[in-house]
Amino acid sequence: MNSDNRFEAFQQYIDSEEKIEPKDWMPDEYRLHNIRQISQHAHSEVIGMQPEGNWITRAPSLRAKKILLAKIQDEGGHGLYLYSAAETLGITRDELIEQLHSGKAKYSSVFNYPTLNWADIGAIGWLVDGAAVTNQLSLRRTSYGPYSRAMMRICNEESFHQRQGYEIMAKMATGTPEQHAMAQSAIDRWWWPALMMFGPHDNDSPRTSNGLRWKIKRAGNDELRQRFIDKTVPQAEVIGLKIPDPRLRWNEETQHYEIGPINWDEFHRVVRGEGPCNSQRMAHHKHWHAEGAWVREAAAAYAARHNTNPVRV
Repeated sequence: MNSDNRFEAFQQYIDSEEKIEPKDWMPDEYRLHNIRQISQHAHSEVIGMQPEGNWITRAPSLRAKKILLAKIQDEGGHGLYLYSAAETLGITRDELIEQLHSGKAKYSSVFNYPTLNWADIGAIGWLVDGAAVTNQLSLRRTSYGPYSRAMMRICNEESFHQRQGYEIMAKMATGTPEQHAMAQSAIDRWWWPALMMFGPHDNDSPRTSNGLRWKIKRAGNDELRQRFIDKTVPQAEVIGLKIPDPRLRWNEETQHYEIGPINWDEFHRVVRGEGPCNSQRMAHHKHWHAEGAWVREAAAAYAARHNTNPVRV
């Protein structure tokens, strides 16, 4: 089969809603697109543990601490599922981490913002995880089999994270005036970074077309962002919080909310490494990755001695 026929057969296979598996033939561009997307997703899960980890010792109750610990543990697990999925594409875990540390690979810009008080933990769960779930629900149908299967469990757990965050915000918004003010301040700071999570407008995102054609992505950035907005604005109204957008309005004709312009200059600054916590997040990850080297070496030595696959940590 010549190259053109292979590409055509590959596209037909995807169009028939079949999954591509690791041993199947795939174009290099398809493999690299998946590596880039899955690794960014994995890095985001792991780096995303940091802003919440700051509040484990300061959670307002034992119940809140237990829930937060469980959530952070979930996110670490999600990273491991996704790193494992990426490895099936012929890249090693060490290469993935090196790309993160060198700046070649990115993670979600939203995790470069600080968590200033307990309401921020609620905003992350409600808005950030809510945005993630909106995107990830569609990824359960992504065309690459290992990625699709990883997303099944991740989505189930992320939906609980979103509810946990909304519970925190609802309690604070209906609490004392001071608590309500903290909740409003948190949504003021996290609303726009959450919208940026979906990425630039489709016309400004060069990889979107291939992602949709190969069904790696099942919906464009703008469609996913609109789904999130339409779902989240009524939730804010229920608990008495205001979306920090004076141009927000309901369009009766389209049956969608319209918003003001997103500050894409800020988005690109953060992606370039100029956000409020970029250097802190990466320095923390590099430090603890180096501290854990002995664990990885011990696991590899044990595996070599007993002829088993090493446990990845």
